[in-house]
Amino acid sequence: LADRFDVNRHTLRQAVSWLENEGLLRAEQGRGIFVPDPPIHYAVTQRTRYSDNIGQAQRRPSRQLLKAAELPADAITAAALQVPIDTPLIWLETLSLADERPVGIVSHYFPKARVPDIAEAFKTERSITAALRKCGVADYKRRTTRISAQLISNADARVLGVRRGRAVLVTDSINVEPDGRPIDFGYGRMLGELMTFVVEF
Repeated sequence: LADRFDVNRHTLRQAVSWLENEGLLRAEQGRGIFVPDPPIHYAVTQRTRYSDNIGQAQRRPSRQLLKAAELPADAITAAALQVPIDTPLIWLETLSLADERPVGIVSHYFPKARVPDIAEAFKTERSITAALRKCGVADYKRRTTRISAQLISNADARVLGVRRGRAVLVTDSINVEPDGRPIDFGYGRMLGELMTFVVEF
């Protein structure tokens, strides 16, 4: 590339770095420089489902379980799930992928009393919707989604395989059962250059 455009390598590296920061290129060490796919249009509705959104973008959705634990509800998760502080919760940290490429990380918090086996169900199903169904939650809908932006954490950057300093779209979402009881509080961090949220009414 330096020869083709008659520039020195330092100039070329600066140009590639700038284009990558703008989301126009993706450099992968040892593999090369790629033009990224257009961002996935991710519909935020009352029936938001990860697999449906990724599938509609003609990509192959998948999810992996990174961590699972039982935690006491802190002030934030207790308020979201409408339970007392210190209520036992099941926490799942999941990696979201499209065509096997990581696009984001979501932390899910569930009331343990309602779905005590959600971690094992997710390991089998690799889907929050299917895991909830297996645990007796036949349906749910999105009550709220709050979207903001922040710089990626070092830990998330390592998992997603990106450089530190990238911007991520952050979602705080609450899913409720048909009777209105909160069943899932999600804290998502999605790579901004790969995802465009579309709020539908």
